[in-house]
Amino acid sequence: MLGETVEVVDSKGNWLARGAYSPASQMRVRVWTFKEKEQIDREFFVEKLKNAQARREWFIAQGQLTGYRLIAGESDGMPGITIDKYDDIIVCQLLSAGAEFHRHTLVDVLTELYPDCGVYERSDVDVRKKEGLEKQVGWLANEKTTTERVIEEHGIKIIVDVATGHKTGFYLDQRDSRLAAGNYAKDRHVLNCFSYTGTFSLHCAANDAASVTNVDVSQAALDIAKRNVELNGLTDKYIDFVKEDVFKLLRRYKDEGKKFDMIIMDPPKFVENKAQLTSACRGYKDINMLAMQLLNPGGLLLTFSCSGLLDAGLFQKVVADAALDAGKQCHFVERLHQAGDHPTSSNYPEGYYLKGFVCQIS
Repeated sequence: MLGETVEVVDSKGNWLARGAYSPASQMRVRVWTFKEKEQIDREFFVEKLKNAQARREWFIAQGQLTGYRLIAGESDGMPGITIDKYDDIIVCQLLSAGAEFHRHTLVDVLTELYPDCGVYERSDVDVRKKEGLEKQVGWLANEKTTTERVIEEHGIKIIVDVATGHKTGFYLDQRDSRLAAGNYAKDRHVLNCFSYTGTFSLHCAANDAASVTNVDVSQAALDIAKRNVELNGLTDKYIDFVKEDVFKLLRRYKDEGKKFDMIIMDPPKFVENKAQLTSACRGYKDINMLAMQLLNPGGLLLTFSCSGLLDAGLFQKVVADAALDAGKQCHFVERLHQAGDHPTSSNYPEGYYLKGFVCQIS
């Protein structure tokens, strides 16, 4: 049966692991456990969720977080399962046959451990097709009157709609990078590319950036960005909102001779499979080259890639090549990565996917 638990043995019949069977996927078995005595039952999911919550408590308290990732798939020993908590709404993405097989148990456990929370599903990702599954979206338990919530991180309030927002509603993984951006922003004129709901800009404005310009192709995202500014009492700051394609706008700014002191470049994933890697590198190189040409001498470029197939070493080379083509000198002054609630397990290095650099350009 699709997603049922099977035993994995070697050629001599020696027991190796216990996992979920997926006949439609290239990965026929996703391992639940390497412990022979551990059964995949309700108690298994209870322990996984409790342990994941416990591992996150220290930085939840440190950042005063009301939105965080509770389960990060394989990195938390729950392959194909993503669970995010936004205040009193828990959002699940069930992306594997095994996750689908155990959906009712998982929802039951979540309502037991978080009785005040509604449980919403955002299994609307194309990867489900590879597992032979249909997309699913909607309330699973404890339905709330609205899917919109306000979460907090490091003193900044952020509007999230779990039904319409990107991913499970928001980019929780960039939390530490947003904080870092704020630390660099004082007295700088900042250009925030692919700004989405403007959360990098909130940190910059709150830390006395001279000005902030948000650029995104989505008017709906920019509308929420404006609401975020009002929510955080930053309407007295100089914050602009531009609805335009980033590639086209950067070229126009270059032609106009426009300059900035700091540019944040956080594009969507450019690489979905290995066949796209070469073209993706060209895209990253092009956009970073344009950004470098718009920076004043000594300006800062905060540049990111969320493409897991593009490793940090290659991404650094791409940025270095962009500097060469731009006729600029690039100094890598800080390396950034996904927040701590998106861990990388020692037995799943592929869990490290988000990488970024703070570059000083001269």
